[in-house]
Amino acid sequence: MTTIDASIGTTAPVGGPSATVLRPRPAGLVHDVATIAGRALRAVPRDIESVTPPLFIAVFFYVVNIATLQDITSAQVQVPGFDFKAFMMCTSVLLGVTGVSRAYALVLDIQDGYFDRLLMTPVKRLAILLGHIAADITVAIGLTIPVMLLGWAYGAEFETGLVGVPVFVALTASWSLAFAGFGYAIALKTGNPAAVQSSFMLFFPFLFMTSSYVPRDQLSPWLDTVAGFNPVTYVLDGQRSLTMVGWEWADLGQAALAIVIMGTLSMSLCFAALRGRINRGS
Repeated sequence: MTTIDASIGTTAPVGGPSATVLRPRPAGLVHDVATIAGRALRAVPRDIESVTPPLFIAVFFYVVNIATLQDITSAQVQVPGFDFKAFMMCTSVLLGVTGVSRAYALVLDIQDGYFDRLLMTPVKRLAILLGHIAADITVAIGLTIPVMLLGWAYGAEFETGLVGVPVFVALTASWSLAFAGFGYAIALKTGNPAAVQSSFMLFFPFLFMTSSYVPRDQLSPWLDTVAGFNPVTYVLDGQRSLTMVGWEWADLGQAALAIVIMGTLSMSLCFAALRGRINRGS
């Protein structure tokens, strides 16, 4: 009788001098991340209600605001060539992608015990989170494109040309990821689906206490001061530089810095919660 040594792929007599215990071979971080991400993405069609409401809200927000505010806003903003359609497209895109993540699916994995079973395998612990994050980036891109296409249908253009489109998408997906860290931190810390779902409410003050509807110079003094501390302001400015102005490196740099700061904060909380969850499960 022989037993298979899975770590080196050979056989050895049972009880012999080279007999070993059957054990799985770690596949590596990249493979583990791809596997977790693939599972998360395959679940999206079965959990379509997690992505259709954000897309509907973004499209509805865009269409209604163009219909109701375009004329009055364009008349108030004394900027030559001001394009309210391109201006609002950026706001609508952020509304659609912010707070969208697989954190809710992760918390369900925690509740049904799948997360604990996963910890019993040789999968890299970091890959559990990185796989979901990779899936989130894909979903965020998928939500951004329809709103951009709607903007183009309305006549919005990119002053940076087609080269600016992937930069716009990258900014949007990066912001979505930076904010998603808060949802994962709540999921891993509480294991409570209701708490994860309510995390989206954190975003509303960020979105509306900024230049959502008009440029900053049109805001009241107190709101302009608040907007100066709001990271969404700089993300919007970076996006709008691509659609309405051109390659404004200062705006793009500030947008990237705002995303990095927000992402550093959210991911620090997220990975700390992951360590805590793993320690409780070990």
